Amino acid sequence: PGKYVTIVQNSITKDAKDRYAGISIRDVQNAIMQVKDIEIPDGKTLIDIVPDKVILDNGTIVTDPVGSLSSKFTISAQIILADKEYVRQLNNIFKKAGLEIDGIVPITLAERNLILDKNELHDNIAIIDVGAENTDIGVFEGLSFTYTNTIPLGGDNITKDIALVLNISEEEADKLKRQYGLALKSLIDNDNEILLSTCKDDNKKIIKSSELIEIIEARIEEMFSLVNRDISAQGIKQRINNVILTGQGITTISKSDVAGK
Repeated sequence: PGKYVTIVQNSITKDAKDRYAGISIRDVQNAIMQVKDIEIPDGKTLIDIVPDKVILDNGTIVTDPVGSLSSKFTISAQIILADKEYVRQLNNIFKKAGLEIDGIVPITLAERNLILDKNELHDNIAIIDVGAENTDIGVFEGLSFTYTNTIPLGGDNITKDIALVLNISEEEADKLKRQYGLALKSLIDNDNEILLSTCKDDNKKIIKSSELIEIIEARIEEMFSLVNRDISAQGIKQRINNVILTGQGITTISKSDVAGK
């Protein structure tokens, strides 16, 4: 999750070993080994390196420099650090299950390769992944992994709000959320009556669907407000062209994209 991840931007300039033969795979591998050589703060550990661009000595930007006739090249990359204690806990859990972790990838970085199309991969994109208890944010500027963080709110918070306000069980609250889930009260077609069957004060109670949707809307508004505040504080909001909304905490709620806008 983004809350355990720190992204450090770094770049190095490397001479090609044989300028007449062009840049070799070995040159690139050596550059990547060197670009990750940064001072790692206490409590952090290196989990990944994400090279985003290579600049040749004539200023041309390429994604794969191998074979290019250039005497030197500059590689820029994001060095991905994670909370050392969290990584240790992960390793221990997997070890108990008889598994060894081969590598760790930030949630939104993994999702970029799963959910973005080719055009979006080169755009300035924010991925907002709403899970059960957390919302992960990942911001990408083209191939650069710019920012990630976690907001401690998710779909379960909406369910708990419904249960608390209507004084019903969380099971019934979750069922109502899935059945009537709408992100904005202003978009209601029919303000139906809903029979509540697990009220803790009465045996049964009737409410309007608008009452239910008002509870959902309030929590979704808070969720998006916190995301908005977070990316605004980082000074990156104005550079984002597109937002991708994903995660089962929100995709079951109709018009959540409209609420997001």
